[in-house]
Amino acid sequence: MIEPFIREVLAEDVGRGDLYARVSDPVSASAKIIAKSDGVLAGEEYLRVLAHIEGFVIVWHKQDGERFIKGDVLMELEGDSHTLLRIERTLLNILLHASSIATLTRKYVDLIAPYGTKLLDTRKTRPMLRTFEKYATRIGGATNHRMGLDDALMLKDTHLKTIDNLELFMAQARQKIPFTSKIEIEAEDFEMAKRAMAAGADIVMCDNMSPDQLRDVVEYKERYHSRVLLEASGNISLDTIENYAKTGVDAISTGSLIHQANWIDVSMKMD
Repeated sequence: MIEPFIREVLAEDVGRGDLYARVSDPVSASAKIIAKSDGVLAGEEYLRVLAHIEGFVIVWHKQDGERFIKGDVLMELEGDSHTLLRIERTLLNILLHASSIATLTRKYVDLIAPYGTKLLDTRKTRPMLRTFEKYATRIGGATNHRMGLDDALMLKDTHLKTIDNLELFMAQARQKIPFTSKIEIEAEDFEMAKRAMAAGADIVMCDNMSPDQLRDVVEYKERYHSRVLLEASGNISLDTIENYAKTGVDAISTGSLIHQANWIDVSMKMD
């Protein structure tokens, strides 16, 4: 999936051809990608494909998942001038987008790591960029939540409004979905969480609960339904996530890893 994505991104920028190449001759060239702010690098998998397609060389100084600081040389590029100038914006956009998400994700991960809680992303991704953006959260240290509607059955509040008998629905669903697929049920309060566990949910998403409410659910789950996984979600931020992790919940999901990631700063300098 990476190569078609790279070709589309290139086509978006190059269009019918770089006009600079029409008015100049190519020469041997090299360049450096320099960090202008601190961060976590992501995008290596995609940039390796870009280099293969366009025929230039990347000498890596930092790799996926590694931290960098302002002033670091992240990589060096070698090729002809037309190529390096043509791919500059494509390379930087991929690097910036992925690294910015990975950088914010790492901040969340660092806060909850002492508690053994998994950090999950969500499906709140930009259209047609889900695979790319979820790759970036993974590089930052998160675990991917479901990629789409086809890899797990999740019953959110909107779904539950259409179900008259949850227990009967669950029994029928088990006969129709793949054997390896899990069922997750959203719960907005303690009573719904208990009902979801009793109905046979593999995962219960505790949505918009306070840490105190979540502790009650965790205690109940450990006593009566120890096999069930609990996920906290809703209004999770850098300021609140540690309090949620302290409750003993198995995982915490937040869309902010992607939609609240502010772009870091990197640039290309020709030698």
